[in-house]
Amino acid sequence: MAVVLAALAASVACTSQKQVPGAPYTVGYSTRGLEIDGQPRMLMTGAIHYPRSAPAMWDSLMKKAKKGGLNTIDTYVFWNMHEPVKGHYDFATDRANLPLFLETARRNGLFVMLRIGPYVCAEWNYGGFPQWLRHEPDVVFRTYSYSFMREMKRFIGKVLDVVDPFMPEYGGPIVALQIENEYGNMQSFFGRDGDRYAEWCGRTAQGFNTSVPWVMCAQDRPPASIIPTDNGFYCDQNLAQFRQKYPQFPAMWTELWPAWFQRWGEAAPHRLSEDIAYAVAKWFANGGTYVAYYMYHGGTNFGRTAGPFILTSYDYDGFLDEYGLENWPKYLHLRDL
Repeated sequence: MAVVLAALAASVACTSQKQVPGAPYTVGYSTRGLEIDGQPRMLMTGAIHYPRSAPAMWDSLMKKAKKGGLNTIDTYVFWNMHEPVKGHYDFATDRANLPLFLETARRNGLFVMLRIGPYVCAEWNYGGFPQWLRHEPDVVFRTYSYSFMREMKRFIGKVLDVVDPFMPEYGGPIVALQIENEYGNMQSFFGRDGDRYAEWCGRTAQGFNTSVPWVMCAQDRPPASIIPTDNGFYCDQNLAQFRQKYPQFPAMWTELWPAWFQRWGEAAPHRLSEDIAYAVAKWFANGGTYVAYYMYHGGTNFGRTAGPFILTSYDYDGFLDEYGLENWPKYLHLRDL
């Protein structure tokens, strides 16, 4: 027995020496979740959008997120922030410093779900599209439009070049990528071209040959090898049907809404902590493997970044308020869960 215990202790010691993220690792998936170095992991995720807070806040936000029970950070990539003028990129200035945001996650031992889009919605000005895009010849947004798809693919390629040092083979925090955003809500309006565009998104994502899986959220008819994920206030009721349709994929909930955004003139939305906890517990009890709070920290819509009639505050009644302070009892209740 002593020999066995000594061997187990040595094994644990060897395992603990590898810091993930921090040391190279692999990411795959099975029905039981995203797999880190071949082992399925239960990922508790919170959305923190880097353009909605000052870089000086990022380390504190992530430390509080980790203390609150999270092991993963979720963020969109905002095209109109990074390419306000066609061909002129900014991934280094102030709130556009995506590499610094990813490095902060790595330093805090947190994984990252990077949702490139590049359409993000997010109650963000123009859904994240840069204004110059509408003036491209023959462009039609989010459908099988050669002009649109050319620019979209170019930008995604640029983002992947920028974030390459943060992929798992280099010990980086990125464990999954997203293409498009809730396209299932729009696809039927475009008819056959909507179907062709969704398939193109899948082929394009796979064509980049990244070392992590790709997802499409709220996508009823996902392209091959793209993981479809769920969004909503409650999603456990969808799991039985999901298992029948997609037995090869893990059940991932990319947006659990802890409340809602606020428009000018509306009352501030709130959602009870107990209700959120119940939704999360039912999700995992029924076989869910990943959940992301949208938003964990909402932050601020600086300048003219807010979408139409959206408040400057993007508080969302999240777990960390607009200023990065813990929102009690919600923060504590879900930490305990």
